[in-house]
Amino acid sequence: MVAAFFGFLLVVFLIIKSGAAEVASAMLVLGWWLAPITLYHLVPLSFDALSWRQLLPPSSRLSFLDALWIRWIRESINSLLPVAGVGGDIAGARLANKRGVAGAQAAASMVVDITVGAGTQLIFVLAGVALLATRSNADAATAVARVALIGVAVFAASIAAFVLVQHNSMFGLFVRLAGRVAPEKWLSVFAGHASAIDGAVIDTYRRRFAFFRAAVLRLLGWAAGAGETWLVMYFLGRPLSVTDAFILESLSSGVRAAAFMVPGALGVLEGGIVVFGALFGLPADMALAISLSKRVRELALGLPGLVAWQWVEGQNLLRRSKDEAGPASP
Repeated sequence: MVAAFFGFLLVVFLIIKSGAAEVASAMLVLGWWLAPITLYHLVPLSFDALSWRQLLPPSSRLSFLDALWIRWIRESINSLLPVAGVGGDIAGARLANKRGVAGAQAAASMVVDITVGAGTQLIFVLAGVALLATRSNADAATAVARVALIGVAVFAASIAAFVLVQHNSMFGLFVRLAGRVAPEKWLSVFAGHASAIDGAVIDTYRRRFAFFRAAVLRLLGWAAGAGETWLVMYFLGRPLSVTDAFILESLSSGVRAAAFMVPGALGVLEGGIVVFGALFGLPADMALAISLSKRVRELALGLPGLVAWQWVEGQNLLRRSKDEAGPASP
């Protein structure tokens, strides 16, 4: 919450520094155009849902609408709650299990989906850096490309370590580490589940064609996200080229990933878009309009997602209470 507070202060500072009146004017120009911009987000969200769906075993694969619904709730939780970007995935595994996917398979699909998302995002950012390098030889662009490449190298090493741990009984390792501070009788139940999840993770990676399809679909989702940036600038009357929108989206997504500990990358995303937008001669007020339109979309889609999640969990809790109470006495 402290990070979110300072992030909010940074957003306020950037708005004042860029000219609050100009930023407000840009948002007023967008006005009701924010509705189609928000709805457009269903395109990359659908690609993400299809990607995750590929990682589920064919025998228990969810329908597209169920996968999209769960992906929507996952994103809502990760975007609006201080859960370090993973709380939504835990909730998603639970919802998939309630939809008939075995618990171990649901958890494994989330773990591998996180890996696919991170790996394809790495490719997406690299593509943006490459396009930036070919587009401009300016010192600022070169400096940004260098910093981005350093971040990509660190990110790639982190992903490689994560994959390595997954292939060496990651959940079993968690249980063993927890066993040092928790009584063994508390962990005996979890040990069996951990082994099952670790086996399901390996099985998911072994379905190579499904894994490849998931990666391609997720990469398409990242690329489709650039359409949101393009639409904002189009409705503001200062359209960017598709290439510039792609570069801006890819670099800002990298910044957001790096700031995963800050809820919603609040402040960090805004600062990154202002810096990267300057490379294309984009005024700070318009760059902030892009980031603020993303915030509007997150709230417009995320708040209903949180409500839907709470409603479902409430129904599950009510049903469990009735089951535990048993039939009423005559």
